[in-house]
Amino acid sequence: MRVLVLGAGVIGTTAAWYLAKAGHEVTVVDRQPGAGLETSFANGGQISVSQSEPWAAPGTPFKVLRWLAREDAPLLFRPKLSWHQFAWGLRFLFECLPSRFRFNIREMVNLGRYSRESLQELRREPGIEYDQLTKGILQFYTDARDFESAQIASEVLREYGIERVMKTVDEAIAIEPALESARDKLVGATYAQSDESGDATKFTQNLAALCEKAGVRFLYQTRIEAIEAGGSRVNGVRVQCEARKPETLTADAYVVALGSYSPLLLRPIGISIPVYPAKGYSVTLATGGFTGAPHVSLTDEGHKLVFSRLGERLRVAGTAELAGYDTELNMVRCAALVRRTKELFPSAADYAHPIYWTGLRPATPSNCPLIGRTSRYPNLFLNTGHGTLGWTESCGSGRALADIVSGKTPEVDFQFLGVAGHRPAAVLGAAPRFASRR
Repeated sequence: MRVLVLGAGVIGTTAAWYLAKAGHEVTVVDRQPGAGLETSFANGGQISVSQSEPWAAPGTPFKVLRWLAREDAPLLFRPKLSWHQFAWGLRFLFECLPSRFRFNIREMVNLGRYSRESLQELRREPGIEYDQLTKGILQFYTDARDFESAQIASEVLREYGIERVMKTVDEAIAIEPALESARDKLVGATYAQSDESGDATKFTQNLAALCEKAGVRFLYQTRIEAIEAGGSRVNGVRVQCEARKPETLTADAYVVALGSYSPLLLRPIGISIPVYPAKGYSVTLATGGFTGAPHVSLTDEGHKLVFSRLGERLRVAGTAELAGYDTELNMVRCAALVRRTKELFPSAADYAHPIYWTGLRPATPSNCPLIGRTSRYPNLFLNTGHGTLGWTESCGSGRALADIVSGKTPEVDFQFLGVAGHRPAAVLGAAPRFASRR
């Protein structure tokens, strides 16, 4: 089968890899000059199944209200005159119900574990390097109430097979000695030994090279103009390449893996999905010649920041800003990343020369991605909406999507779109209503 994948980020590229392994003829289209150059480019670097906790949690609405006046807040909601933002926000409040919170944790854990296993298998078979570390993730707390909540969340995660172990301050510092400089701020930690970290961009680009060796065709610097649909099928995708005249690419099956931009392409053909851009920030700091940088991947729960060692670099990422499709750097939020890192690890890196980045995470209200076949167009498939866990869930999503395209039932228990035999999936309906996964 000829399959056209729209998007060459970590989600689209892993889908292409597994589709090619399944025997399909695959073409990938992306507007950038290479793979992994948008949302995948400078993310936090964590394979963090242990942090499969949705933003939509019982206490989150109250936190968001407190953060409204803070420009450097971990989660900043900027109200706009937008129906899509309003509808997304209402659904987010619904997902904050305790029953929904637990359900979404189960979904995210199932997909995350399957994805991590798929990544490990991929790493063993063809061999792929991406500054990977398998030292686990240590999540530390500076607020006693957050630490108490972590105990409850860890108990829930353990029900689904995730061992996130409570640690004292001394135990946390024994795991990551760089935390000694922040001892007076810590109240405790949790540790997930089976989690990993690595450079998502390197992974995506190296996997794209393996894809090309396997026969996958990549069309870079090619702008996707529109999906052309008629009746109950997608007939092609209109694209514009800088070096060629506009053309329509055709295939037997089409996969939309365009992250936050997926809804913009789908709405004109009558499909509305609950994906909204959540603007995230990161800073990359050089660690060469410095001795105080952590080697174990860390999460600062109070500030919603992650720290990952990527070779001779320290990647610090976090915060979320719901402000539409704005991609301008907010220097207040950028400076907050460096300030917090310097507070915790004063001798970790070259703080005088930070490299800032921002990108749009494709967030669903539940934090569960949309993967599977659309009901309106049986030859159109989605692989989008992964939010902050795109890197964590990429291999499992791509592997499951390849099964669905091939007419097989995925091995993982997850609520895929349009898959018989799993828990009932959503039916994607006509715009402007949001399609529900449940």
